[in-house]
Amino acid sequence: MNTPHVVVVMGVAGTGKTTIGPLLATRLGVPYAEGDDFHPQANIAKMSAGTPLTDEDRLPWLDAIGAWAHGRAGLGGVVSCSALKRSYRDRLRAAAPGVVFVHLTGDRALIEDRMSHRQGHFMPTALLDSQFATLQPLAADEAGVGVDVAGSPEEITERAAHALQDLPEPVQ
Repeated sequence: MNTPHVVVVMGVAGTGKTTIGPLLATRLGVPYAEGDDFHPQANIAKMSAGTPLTDEDRLPWLDAIGAWAHGRAGLGGVVSCSALKRSYRDRLRAAAPGVVFVHLTGDRALIEDRMSHRQGHFMPTALLDSQFATLQPLAADEAGVGVDVAGSPEEITERAAHALQDLPEPVQ
């Protein structure tokens, strides 16, 4: 890639967005932003209580991530964001037209197992079903790649970086 992409690492909870995001940013030589840090406190409280967020709840979060991505246009960056619905990705693209998505995908049993072993995260495994029910995978007309989460974080990161090389230059 000659011009760095702004990459949104997306997927359901437990796919490794917070693990793969920083590794991919390091691999690409760009900054990383943790998508969870953009959530208002009210969203974190709802998720901690096991209550799924509504689309309305997500709007300020998506707008904050979109603003960050817009500010990184032409410079590159990696941000994690579940971006489960096409409408969420459309909102991010409206703010930052050149964003591309790395959709972390995998077997539900593997993802649930990984979620059950992580410490200090506000997303309980009970919300995994709602995440899968909400998920709308990347469509053919969306700039991005799917990357399976089987294997080590380093292997996943390498697959993601390799797949991104085949994408066209970002729109500014």
